[in-house]
Amino acid sequence: MRIAVPDLISNSYFPAVAAVELGFFAAEGLDAQLELLFPVPKAMAALQEGALDFVAGAAHATLTAFPNWQGAKLLVALAQRMYWLLVVRADLGARRGDLQAVRGLRLGAAPGPDAGLRRLLQEAGIDPERDVQIGPIPGATEGEVSFGVTAARALEAGLLDGFWANAMGAEVAVRRGVGTVVLDVRRGDGPPAAQHYTFPALVTTERLIATAPEQVAAAVRAVVRAQRALRADPSQATVVGRRLFPPLEADLIAELIARDAPFYDPTISEEAVAQLNRFAQEVGLLAAPVPYEQVVATRFRALWTA
Repeated sequence: MRIAVPDLISNSYFPAVAAVELGFFAAEGLDAQLELLFPVPKAMAALQEGALDFVAGAAHATLTAFPNWQGAKLLVALAQRMYWLLVVRADLGARRGDLQAVRGLRLGAAPGPDAGLRRLLQEAGIDPERDVQIGPIPGATEGEVSFGVTAARALEAGLLDGFWANAMGAEVAVRRGVGTVVLDVRRGDGPPAAQHYTFPALVTTERLIATAPEQVAAAVRAVVRAQRALRADPSQATVVGRRLFPPLEADLIAELIARDAPFYDPTISEEAVAQLNRFAQEVGLLAAPVPYEQVVATRFRALWTA
């Protein structure tokens, strides 16, 4: 089983990473291999082409390779709510929640996640084309790159004024004294609707569901068990971090996972899908709402609570 994540040195998709590294996939009889493939639209395209079995990524990004949700399904939520943070240079003196502070700034955002930033700026009355500059992070090209930590380095080097990325990148920037968190959307900062735009999910193809349903079920069970293990003991994240991350990030990951643990609910509700589809329509990824059953692999729902 080949599982891609678009950001590895990160908390964003950590339950899937932990499911591999802590042996939950192996316990289900699956030989699972992690791959870093940035950005998330590229990972979804590889899934569509059959080069991958699963992607752990932003739910809405599935639509970049599977129009109208045709050919792919969400299997399980890796966590609840949109999970990126907006960070700006510490010397700007921006206050938490003051989104107007980004006017005139150069902001870095990855393809896929940038749709969430642009939409929440619009909801706050800020034109993402006129009032700010949003572009790629210097040094974050397609391929094997961990976006958040690369963004923190770019901010420290003065290559941009802020970034939209995961909590690992935000934490590194704050601890180095170069960044200030303006928005933590998952925890209610910013426009109220923004926390429900998207969420991290494990995605696969309808083809794999049809040909290998037991393996897909095993993957869902592995992720759910990893979530439970991390909720019960976030320090297990350090074991994974020391295998895969640089020393600073390895020391930080358990603290970030402890913060995220309340969001480790595998459920994908009908309301979450309705909000997801609404956001996808607003950003031009979806023409019209589609039924819940077209988005979620409902045959595996019982495994979320098994």
